[in-house]
Amino acid sequence: MAGSSESGARHFALNLAVLRRLFCTMAALLLFASQPLRAEPALERMSNPLRVATPGGNFSYYVAHEHSAQPRNALVVMHGHPRDAVKTLQAAIDAAQAAGAGGDTLLAAPLFQVPEKLAVHCHSAGLPQPQDGDALWRCGSWIEGGLDNAGKTGSFNAMDNLLADMKRRWPSLQTITVAGFSAGAQFVQHYVGFAHPPGGVRLRYVVADPGSWLYFDHLRPQPINGGSCGSETACRFHWQTLNAGQCPQANRWKYGLESLPAHLHRTADAARRRYAAADISYLAAADDTGTAPGAYYRILDKSCAAQLQGPYRLQRALAYADYYRRYLAPDKPHRLTIVPGCGHNVACVFPAPAARQALFPINAD
Repeated sequence: MAGSSESGARHFALNLAVLRRLFCTMAALLLFASQPLRAEPALERMSNPLRVATPGGNFSYYVAHEHSAQPRNALVVMHGHPRDAVKTLQAAIDAAQAAGAGGDTLLAAPLFQVPEKLAVHCHSAGLPQPQDGDALWRCGSWIEGGLDNAGKTGSFNAMDNLLADMKRRWPSLQTITVAGFSAGAQFVQHYVGFAHPPGGVRLRYVVADPGSWLYFDHLRPQPINGGSCGSETACRFHWQTLNAGQCPQANRWKYGLESLPAHLHRTADAARRRYAAADISYLAAADDTGTAPGAYYRILDKSCAAQLQGPYRLQRALAYADYYRRYLAPDKPHRLTIVPGCGHNVACVFPAPAARQALFPINAD
């Protein structure tokens, strides 16, 4: 009986040891499953990363996987302040598929890198970390053409180099559309007058829902009928020259052309002429107005310079479209499209049928 008891004890101990190992294995698996996978960044999973040299370092852009070997058109989509390049590129992919333009249109998303210690203030999921040798900006400096942190190259120059690199890699390109949403739209709208596009390609621009605009003189909409101005038919603008002391920064760069940065290497008059001659389309989300959550009013520029352009993004866009038609390019066709059913969301605006003519004009019908 003693031998039987000892055998049973050993059997029990063995089973207990097996159960402990099994428990530890399961616990480890559960712990692993609960941890985020250190996978390839989402932006690099959905696109091919390319780098172009600038005086300040490498500047990266990401090209969606599916495209023709000899594309004739390209759509370059500029991220917003949180550097949401993943969301912005996905919106472009969805828009291209909806327009039937996926095969012949190259889709690309630049990424302005910032130092890791600053990224917490302008970070979105799925972004790769900056690499040694990358040009770095501050969270908002790239928006208005600012120099990189080493003071060697401006963000407009980086975009010039990117477009030239695309034309070199894909000589078949005939048209490149540079589109931006939110802060990305501010970048594009400011870039227009200072761009140096590569030869042999037609450059188009799409400006969608910026928080503020670059004006080329001292005129501003005065007065504007506030939030009740929600469509072009409901809006009537009276234009008035600003008083010098009303808001000193209203005419300074980035809201106007005073204190123009020297590194942009273009006069105010030359920038205005180039802007007036450029091929520009404007998009405004119909619900990007008021203080509802979808309008992201809390992050809207509320400085006096911006408030003089209108109370909300939709009203500022409507005012600028009127300014553009009256004073900048009166001989050009109407180019503002109101996108119904969308707030301040690139994932809604870019794929919307109303935006198709602006983003993919040859596929709009």
